[in-house]
Amino acid sequence: MKRLLMFAVITLFAVGCSSVQPIGLVGPPGPEGPSGPMGAQGPTGAMGAPGTVMAGPAGPEGPSGPMGRQGPTGATGAPGTVMTGPAGVAGPVGPVGAQGPTGQTGAQGSSVAGPVGPVGRSGPAGAQGSAGDTGAQGPTLVGPAGAAGRSGPAGAQGSAGDTGAQGSTMAGVAGSTGRSGPAGVQGPVGPTGAQGPAGVIARWVSFRDFWFDFNKVDLDASEMSKVSEIATYMNQNPSLRVGIDGSMDPRGTDPRNQDLSDRRVDAVRSALIQAGVPAYKIQTGAFGDRQLTRDRRVEVLISTSN
Repeated sequence: MKRLLMFAVITLFAVGCSSVQPIGLVGPPGPEGPSGPMGAQGPTGAMGAPGTVMAGPAGPEGPSGPMGRQGPTGATGAPGTVMTGPAGVAGPVGPVGAQGPTGQTGAQGSSVAGPVGPVGRSGPAGAQGSAGDTGAQGPTLVGPAGAAGRSGPAGAQGSAGDTGAQGSTMAGVAGSTGRSGPAGVQGPVGPTGAQGPAGVIARWVSFRDFWFDFNKVDLDASEMSKVSEIATYMNQNPSLRVGIDGSMDPRGTDPRNQDLSDRRVDAVRSALIQAGVPAYKIQTGAFGDRQLTRDRRVEVLISTSN
């Protein structure tokens, strides 16, 4: 305010003095007076209507700043649960492609078949001969089987019907088949013959030999099949008994040889009992020919029980 008043005074002074002499320079302003007290504020005027907001054009994009240093990698989180989502809806089936052209049918060959000659009648079957008698079984422990009955004769076969003549271009109708003759009555089955008496072994007969290793009393694995054979044979022939000959070589003089022989006999006896031979059907002693006695051998013999 003070500056405006000062400017007006200087202007009037310059105009008034213009007729006297021209003013060349403006003098320096005087010192600024003290400010007067501020008047009371007037009432606030009414707010004007809001102006239209118009976005100004965007300024040019500034340069990108330098990338900061990468921070440390965080810990990996626990793996999430894998869940299979529902299957999508099946798409529509595409149209069927056009069918390719059908190939040409080849020319049909000649269908004229020559005529079949008439079939001759079958001759009657000859009567079956009688079956021969079964011979008597030799002197074994099992009795012979009875003679088998004769089979009845087979009935005569009926005559076959004639085949009709074949036409020139189409097969003729086959003639009717003749009736089959009735089957002959089967002869009765012959009765089973009576079983013969079991054979008798009056004296001890050598059956199997068991061999032992030097100074050993245990049965070798290769000898165990003989144990099974003896047990099976005794089961099939219950009228027999077993003798185990433990005679030692007569050329030996060492008393320990007899003890070794007795222990070998006990080994064979125990193996037979374990295989199913009844203990009361087993005897031990000197049964064989002493001239045939050999070291490291135990002989098993059989005979009919008394």
